[in-house]
Amino acid sequence: MHAAEVYDYAIVRVVPRVEREEFLNAGVIVSCQRTGFLQAAIELDEARLLALDPQADVETVRRHLRAIEAICAGLPEGGPIALLPYRARFHWLTARRSSIIQTSPVHTGLCVDAGSALGRIMDRMVRPLPAQRRPA
Repeated sequence: MHAAEVYDYAIVRVVPRVEREEFLNAGVIVSCQRTGFLQAAIELDEARLLALDPQADVETVRRHLRAIEAICAGLPEGGPIALLPYRARFHWLTARRSSIIQTSPVHTGLCVDAGSALGRIMDRMVRPLPAQRRPA
């Protein structure tokens, strides 16, 4: 059995109108320093985005979200930031900013598999909640 590892994560938020401070959770970034894991998962719910701002530029938002995935993966599409060591990339991605793409504060957890933790956080914080049937 593998020992639990400490990991950090942040929720990726889309804030279509920064002045209104309304946001939509659109992804998660997970980093595990000991194992060198850095990965983002993104799932943009366009209908929910357009409900917050009917004039939102969905393609621009998608392009910026793809950049987060590319930076985490260290791909050339991530530009010069993607060339930094993975912890520097995580810190750059989670730095506070006032823009259409923001992240939550960084949280810490324990896991045996950071990839599985990423999926669990996506289920809990990003993906739509399952409908619950009300008693008759």
